[in-house]
Amino acid sequence: MTEPIKPSTRRARITAVTSGKGGVGKTFVAANLAAALAQRGERVLVLDADLGLANLDVVLNLHPKITLHDVFTGKHKLEDAIVPVAGGFSVLLAGSGMVEYSRLTPEVRDQLLETIERVTPMFDRVVLDTGAGISDVVLYTLSLAHEILVVTTPEPTAMTDAYATIKVLAATQSRRALLLAVNQTLKAGEGRVIRNQLQLVIDRFVNPEVGTPVKLEFVGELPSDPAVREAVQKRQLLLEIYPGSPAALAVTALAARITL
Repeated sequence: MTEPIKPSTRRARITAVTSGKGGVGKTFVAANLAAALAQRGERVLVLDADLGLANLDVVLNLHPKITLHDVFTGKHKLEDAIVPVAGGFSVLLAGSGMVEYSRLTPEVRDQLLETIERVTPMFDRVVLDTGAGISDVVLYTLSLAHEILVVTTPEPTAMTDAYATIKVLAATQSRRALLLAVNQTLKAGEGRVIRNQLQLVIDRFVNPEVGTPVKLEFVGELPSDPAVREAVQKRQLLLEIYPGSPAALAVTALAARITL
């Protein structure tokens, strides 16, 4: 029988994982980052904040009986929706295909805020796996985080959308420090090159408008790795089935950097 999660006197650090576009591996990064943080001794919860288009359950091969939708509608208690998974962390899954969560109504805002306020005393870290893009639901979710990790790939449209996300966060939330991880790199050092390219564009077009400079902190690159495809197809954590693979080692290093 699983031990109940006990509240602590401290509140979790909230790390949001987001991206400018879908298909860059954001949920994959969020789930495996949670496993890496758990390996470092943190009590971690991944909250699937991609309300209405959730796929964390798919990545982890879960078949949830209770979701955030059930909590929001009062059908079940929040504690019953928090599920421990392989990898040593817990998840709070959202329902998929819920059109009522596609826009930020006052009800959705209040319910999401209340949920996060209630889970933060239970964990050391809450990882918010947000939707992609800059919808009002995504931006509100990001506003609740202590830090934001932007995931992109070297693909030009992914970089363009990452820049757009960073620009909006700087303008609407006064974010001046953001973390950047580059997924699916083809050669060592490519991630840092992409960070520098994005920073140059930010310095030229964003910083003159917002005053205080916006800085991207490069926290790691995840190499293109056949083990990732296999893990995704098997719906298992990369850190669980291929812990020595290049991408798994990169995620472990990323976790170490954001806990410094």
